[in-house]
Order: sequence, then structure tokens, then C-alpha cells
Amino acid sequence: MTDAIEPLDFEFEDPIPISPPLPKKRKKVIGLDDLLEDYKKEQKRLDERKHKQKRSRKVLEAEDDDDDDDDAEARLSECVDQCQKQINQIYGDDEMPLWGIQVFGDQQMLPQKEYPELKSSVLLLSFMKNEINSLVELNIEKGENFLEGLLMNGWLLNIVHASSRVEKSIASWVFNLMLYSSKVGLTEAACEFWCAILSVKNEADSSSIKIDWLPRYSDLKRALLAYGFLLDSPSKLSSDIDMVNADSVTSGPPQNIRSWIKFAGVCCRTRDANIILSTKEAEELLVIIISLFLDRQLLGLSMVLNEGMLSVIKFFRDEEWPDSSIEVAKSLADRLPYNINCLRVIESIVGIDGRSKQLRSAVAFQFLIKSLGKKVYDAEEVLRLLISINLKDKKCDLSRMYIYLNLAENWLLFDPMLNNKALVRELWCKCLRNCSSGITITDLRSYASIVRSKASYLLQGWASK
Repeated sequence: MTDAIEPLDFEFEDPIPISPPLPKKRKKVIGLDDLLEDYKKEQKRLDERKHKQKRSRKVLEAEDDDDDDDDAEARLSECVDQCQKQINQIYGDDEMPLWGIQVFGDQQMLPQKEYPELKSSVLLLSFMKNEINSLVELNIEKGENFLEGLLMNGWLLNIVHASSRVEKSIASWVFNLMLYSSKVGLTEAACEFWCAILSVKNEADSSSIKIDWLPRYSDLKRALLAYGFLLDSPSKLSSDIDMVNADSVTSGPPQNIRSWIKFAGVCCRTRDANIILSTKEAEELLVIIISLFLDRQLLGLSMVLNEGMLSVIKFFRDEEWPDSSIEVAKSLADRLPYNINCLRVIESIVGIDGRSKQLRSAVAFQFLIKSLGKKVYDAEEVLRLLISINLKDKKCDLSRMYIYLNLAENWLLFDPMLNNKALVRELWCKCLRNCSSGITITDLRSYASIVRSKASYLLQGWASK
């Protein structure tokens, strides 16, 4: 029974905790102010979204506009480039090409001669026998070096003046130094020596000086050929100034050419010029000197060339000059190319004396009849040929017409017998009118504007005479 009243096991367990009941939530009362505030927030959010969308659209539109502007700019630039190319094509050919031909080719090996005869020259032997030699102790083997020193400082010329004589050995030695020496100082000193003794010999009160040896034209020509002058190869001459090989150390005029030109001019002024040159040789020499004006490498020697040319022109006697001037003109026209270079030749003959003007007129005439390709020698017939040229023909070479006008101008202007003839003047003015009015201002062919302007300018001058 006692077991029946014992407590059960679950009666000893802790009681199950019971959560207290949750309090009831009170419903929030939403008033009109709350609704208005929510509305404002939503409206603000919508406005910001619209603003962002609008700004994005503007950015996209701006990018599209930039792309359109870039495309328009590219199209405009392309159009301008095309117009510029067309303008350059129209007017680019109007620029006159540069004059210039290759006058000198490859040089030969310049001869370096020995002069054993100098050891027996009277000048050197007399100096060695002089008491002053005891001070310098001159050796006969070094006699040439000693003479070079005398030549360089001018004492050799003073000795020649004192002795009134130039020995053959001394004269030929100095001459070869002038033409072939590689030393600039010796070349110039030798040239001054020869120019001085020839000038002194040309003076009447100094005719007692005796020169035992005078060079000949063949000596000058031999030196010129050694320099590489294309005298015997006129077919090699060209208007292309780039023919000269810049990498060739032997191409082009040598430094001695300056002395060669000066000496040739002085030879024509001396009283013994007829011993050095014949009339035919003087004609050839004049052709050579005028040809040298076409070498752009000799631009620095223009004054020397001009002096030499005038000296050769004065060489001829009055009765020789009319025929010689024609021969020189024909030779130049046969030797030199017919292009802008023939105008350079005409412009190089700049003397104001009667002979220079006559030569300029003759050279222009020979180039003109050569370029026309017909054997015409009558002035009126030549002008009629120029008038007959159809300038409106699209195949007409207006660059040649420009050269025709320049040649005809110089031919008529420097021949007083022609420009005073009424019929010649009438035909020439008609030719100029054809060029000035026959070529319209809208003619876009190459040289059209140049020919028209040149003819108009000339017509004003000739019509007023």
C-alpha cells in the first residue's frame, strides 16, 4: 500500500513555462499629412527619373550631332581637296621648268707633268750664281719648288718685268700650272701671271717685253676636253639638270675652269691674239663660253663668263663680225636643245654695244627658224608662219608658243633694220593680237594664261611705237 501512495515521476519535473500573451498591436492611423508626404516623395522620384532620361537623350543626341558634323566636315574637306587638285592640274603645268644642262661630264686624269727644262732655265741658273744664293742655299733639284714660291708671292712677275723676257720653259710651266694644278693657290697665281704679262704686252709703251712661247687655241681646247666638256658630244646635252651624278667626284666643272675662262678672255684682248686664235677658232671659243652659261654649277662665275664673252666678241674685225655672228648663232642653235635653255642663252648675251645686240638678234632668229622646222629666212615669211598657228586647237603646244614669242621679241627688238619696217611691225602686232585675243580668259590649257599675258604686254609696247 505504501507503494500505492508514492508520487509519480512526472510530479518531480519542473513545470512547463507558459509565455505571457502578446500584447495586441495598435493600428497606426494614417492621416492626410502622411499621404501628402508620400505623394511628394514619389513625385520627386519620378521627376529625377525623367530628368536623368532627358539628360541621357541629350547626350545621345549631342553624340549624333557630333557624328553628323564630323561627316559633314569630312565631306567638305574631301571636296576642297578635289578642287585643289583640279586647280593644281590646271595651273601647275604653267610653272616654267628650270633651265640648265650638263655641260661637263666625267673628267679625265689631269696631266701632272715634270719639267726638267726648268733646271736649265736662265732665270734659275742666274739666281743660283747670285751671291744671295749663299744665304738660301738653293738646291737645283728643288728649283721647281723655289719657282712656285716666287710665283705665289708675285716675285716671279717682278723678275719678268725687270728682265723684260719670259723664257719658254717658264711660260709653258706656268701655263700648265694654271690649267692642270690641283692647288687652288698655284692655279690662281699662274692665271694672274699670264693675264699680267699679256696685258703688259698689249700696252704700246711696254712692247719691249718678250714672250718666248705663246699657247695656241689647241692647248686651251685640250684642257677643256680633259675637264670633261661635252663639246664633241652634243647629243648628250639635255635640259634635265638632274643628269649630273652627285656621287661622282669626277663629274662637273673643275676648279681650273675659272682660270681657263679668264685666260681665254685676256688672249682675245692682246695684240698677239691673232697668233693664238684664228677667226674660226674664235667663233668656236665664243660658242663654248656662251654654252657655259647653261651650267648651273657655274652661276658663281657669271661675271667672269660675261667678261670673257665680251672679250671674244671684240676680237673680230669689223668686216669679219657680220658673218661670224651668224656662224656662232647657227652653231649654238645646232648644239643646244630647243626648250627653256635657248631663252637662257638669249638672256646671257647682255652687252649693250652694237655687236652684242646683233649677236642676240641672230641667235634668237636661228633658234626660231630651227624650232619652226622649216627653211625660212625671210622675216615676213617667219611672222606669217607664227600667225598661221591655230591657237584654238586643243593640240596646240602653248609652251612652244611662249618660246616663239620670246625668241621673236629678241630677234626683232635688237635688229633695228627689222623693227623699223612697217610691214614687219604690222605682221608682228597681228601675231600678238592673235595670242592675246585668240586665247580666252576661260582657257584652262597649260601656259594659256602665260601666253595671253605675254602677248598683251608686248602688244602694248609695240603698238605705241
